[in-house]
Amino acid sequence: MGVRMNYRGLKDLLPESSVTMRALHILPAYSAYRTTYTLLRRSRRWSREELAAYQAQALSRLLEHAYEHVPYYRRVFRERGLVPADIATPADLALLPFLTKEIIQANLPDLKARNYPESAFEYVTTGGSTGIPVGFYYEKGVSRAREWAFMKTQWDRVGYRFTDRCVVLRGYVVGSAKENVYWKKTLLGRWLLMSSHHMTDETLPAYIDRIRKFRPRFIQAYPSMAVILARYMVEHDIKPFPTVKAVLCGSENLYPWQRSLITEAFGCRVFSWYGNSEQTVLAGECEESTHYHIFPEYGIVELIGRDGRPVTTPGETGEVVTTGLINPIFPFIRYRTMDAAILGDGPCSCGRPYPLLDTVEGRLQEYIVTKDNRFISMTAVNMHSGVFDNVAQFQFYQQQEGEVLMRIVKRPGYTEEDTEQILRELGKKFEGGVDVTIRFVGEIPRTRRGKYQFLIQDLPLDRWGLSECEEECRTESG
Repeated sequence: MGVRMNYRGLKDLLPESSVTMRALHILPAYSAYRTTYTLLRRSRRWSREELAAYQAQALSRLLEHAYEHVPYYRRVFRERGLVPADIATPADLALLPFLTKEIIQANLPDLKARNYPESAFEYVTTGGSTGIPVGFYYEKGVSRAREWAFMKTQWDRVGYRFTDRCVVLRGYVVGSAKENVYWKKTLLGRWLLMSSHHMTDETLPAYIDRIRKFRPRFIQAYPSMAVILARYMVEHDIKPFPTVKAVLCGSENLYPWQRSLITEAFGCRVFSWYGNSEQTVLAGECEESTHYHIFPEYGIVELIGRDGRPVTTPGETGEVVTTGLINPIFPFIRYRTMDAAILGDGPCSCGRPYPLLDTVEGRLQEYIVTKDNRFISMTAVNMHSGVFDNVAQFQFYQQQEGEVLMRIVKRPGYTEEDTEQILRELGKKFEGGVDVTIRFVGEIPRTRRGKYQFLIQDLPLDRWGLSECEEECRTESG
């Protein structure tokens, strides 16, 4: 019974837009899930030294494997006069160049491990939110199973069980306006998938009524989707859903104003995690804090500052550079994620000896560049302020330093006074370093995965300050 329940949970929780477990070999997938989940239940009791030893051994295996079976990495090692044994600890990874999205695009065949049959490769792509969509490979039926074992472990922290009812508000298109049905059940009726593309002031009362009748224990959502529902509930004085224990937010950056609004509307804990499609980093909050606890079994995380040096002081911001440990079929070693995060100051009071990120600031594309080349995170824009009460949606667009266009979808009560207040508020946030032009639009388009992009950043991607190192990487690795 336990095996069947775990497998069904694994099968139905995988994204519908990708290859699902129905098309995969059941036993390898379940074996990968079971083995990984068992490891994580054991390793959560390990000391910092035991976790470090495990990570060092996993890194050693990965580097030996990459050197022997992945042509791109063999070339990199030889060009640098290195062998895997020269990298004994995660700190020694600095001997290797960064792996960038451009390098992946140019070397895709040579990044595939040669000791896997072609039938084992599943081609996937990122959503392109950094401006550079990346194609790479999973191990068919195995990589996703390992991923779900980690996700289940994270959700265990807030009491999630396979038998729990869960509402899902992500990038799904479900139902139709013609039938006035915007949801469907899955996972033996335990999950209610709700369309994110039909959430309007006219339809939200039906959404709320359906959620209340479904009596979910958890709501899993893109933060931007949860905010649409939360804002409507707050504005119309609608009571929280009494059965909901936590809102599980992922796949987008969770801004402080979003967390505040969602918590106010739902009256429960918002639980956030950070990861990427490339399966190189996974970090989530715990029962006691909002710090992101990095899974050392999943990957190795470096924070690199704008000066190209490692960030070692808590509270400082750096770009997240990662080495994945769970997908050897297509290794990512020292991968520039183009995400920015703030180093945390551990250990956490929960007792887990994991490295911490204080916050994840989001993509580097989610920074506005000022006239004097300062970076201002989108976290500084508090949309839960009364100044934005008459704004239905917004989006910033930047092509020049110190200048942004703000697209606004107005609510019915919007007036010229709102425009003046918004410009004054943003002037304070940007400290006079950014000139803001407002343009009114009928709607803000979503990404192809159903997400709202709060900033479209058209300035060059290397402005974080690692351009010299990136150019060196390109030159040496071909």
